[in-house]
Amino acid sequence: MRVRVKLFASLRRFAEGLAPGTPFEVELPEGATLQIVVDQLKIPPEEAKVVFVNGIAQPMDWSLSPDDEVGIFPPIAGG
Repeated sequence: MRVRVKLFASLRRFAEGLAPGTPFEVELPEGATLQIVVDQLKIPPEEAKVVFVNGIAQPMDWSLSPDDEVGIFPPIAGG
């Protein structure tokens, strides 16, 4: 199955040549979870702080469906 992934801020380095927030497709086995996406993209677990599926924050064990859109954000500090 295919899902679209968007990496934001410092995570864009895990998708070479793409601007932040530019979606790209990832091929996954049926029943794949968000953790599998993070692992496949070789993003260290501590760097995938917030993960959205179709605009809603979900836990890493969330099972994906074909054509889902995944957004992954790093830890963000502000002031």
